[in-house]
Amino acid sequence: MPEQPPYLRIADELRRRIAEHEWEPGDRLPSRAQIGQECGVGENVVRRAQELLIAQGVLEGRAGSGTYVAEPRQRVRVVRSSAREQGGGSPFRADMQALGKSGDWESRTEAKVPAPAEIAARLGIAVGDLCVRTVYEFLADGRPVQLSTSWEPYDLTAGTLVVLPEGGPHAGAGVVNRMAEIGITVSHAVEQPEPRQASAEEASLLGIQKAALVTHIRRTYYSDQGRPVETADIVVPAALCEIVYEVPVGR
Repeated sequence: MPEQPPYLRIADELRRRIAEHEWEPGDRLPSRAQIGQECGVGENVVRRAQELLIAQGVLEGRAGSGTYVAEPRQRVRVVRSSAREQGGGSPFRADMQALGKSGDWESRTEAKVPAPAEIAARLGIAVGDLCVRTVYEFLADGRPVQLSTSWEPYDLTAGTLVVLPEGGPHAGAGVVNRMAEIGITVSHAVEQPEPRQASAEEASLLGIQKAALVTHIRRTYYSDQGRPVETADIVVPAALCEIVYEVPVGR
């Protein structure tokens, strides 16, 4: 088995010392030089370990002051399930209500946006074909906890009452219900989650540290004819949210 990188070993050591209450929430950690001397590593190794723990919400950095043990925070539960959308109403609002929070979202839509290569491949269309793009910020008690950028083929909904996801009589009804209004049955969704670091723009919008750990979910909805009808990039901050998948079990 390959040897664990030094910064991961130091991160584990810092977690252990926090778990054993050597440092309590709000305590300032010793300097990187001191920790490095105690653990037999250089300051750069300690810095990488601390950056990892900051991204995970275990530590927090304060400009000009040092690194501190983060206060425990209740993580928002984000439930992923295409089946939940069919019941009407917003699953996100229902999830936030269950946590005693107010759930809402802000959005902006652009029609006739040329599809970039990756989006075109996911939607099974040609590069440059027109799409409806909607950018969302999902809020819990007014605080952003999730970002999403949705793409729909323009030729699929053009001239209908559902062409704008957040406009018209079916605003906010969700992909499944909106497509049903124009005779398209959405049969399933495919999601591909992967961890990565937040971009500078994402960190700014979410109010998290630059390069903090997020989960990036690539989701695509398919009709019962096998056509992709919508694809989205969903970004969830790991320190603020936990992702739970609800899997329907049929007979």
